[in-house]
Amino acid sequence: MTEHALSNIEQLETDLWAAADNLRANSKLTSSEYCMPVLGVIFLRHATNRYDAAAAQIAAEQVAGKMPKRALVKGDFLKRRALLLPKEARYDELLELPKDANLGTAIVKAMDAIERDFEPLQGQLPKDYDKFENYLLEDLLRVFDSETLRTASGDVFGRIYEYFLMKFAMQGAQDNGEFFTPPSLVQTIVNRLMSRCDAQGHSYGTG
Repeated sequence: MTEHALSNIEQLETDLWAAADNLRANSKLTSSEYCMPVLGVIFLRHATNRYDAAAAQIAAEQVAGKMPKRALVKGDFLKRRALLLPKEARYDELLELPKDANLGTAIVKAMDAIERDFEPLQGQLPKDYDKFENYLLEDLLRVFDSETLRTASGDVFGRIYEYFLMKFAMQGAQDNGEFFTPPSLVQTIVNRLMSRCDAQGHSYGTG
């Protein structure tokens, strides 16, 4: 990674944290209440990026005759290190919900749908979005919907996860006088999602 690219990522981390933490400051949530829901939103952005990239690759292969045109299955996405996300779990679908929709309920349903379809993540994703006001969730979703993040790689998201965990730990130390160490979605993604995608992709195959 070049010095310029590293500087850009560091600035992105700083800007994202400032925006997300400003939303927390304007709410009644503590850092410990805010941490996992925020990491969950980042996870949805990351998972949607991977889904979109895999879907585009599959479409190109079908056009080129390298893959038959047929209904897609989980294995088609797993072998490309992505999840076949249900429609209700895709980031853009959440952003396009009607203004009067309950975003907290919608995000919980998105997490449930992902866990239902991908066993290694069962019981791992945050579900406590009911404590958020609708406007706060909408603003939070938009924080992680910049043009840069829509095309960001897994390496960039890994950096963002780690940066946010560090900042939450520092904030927790200030709030409670001790370090706050939340469950790490970084480990969930790296150890459970990506490694299982490789293994299950081979077992599912592409047929």
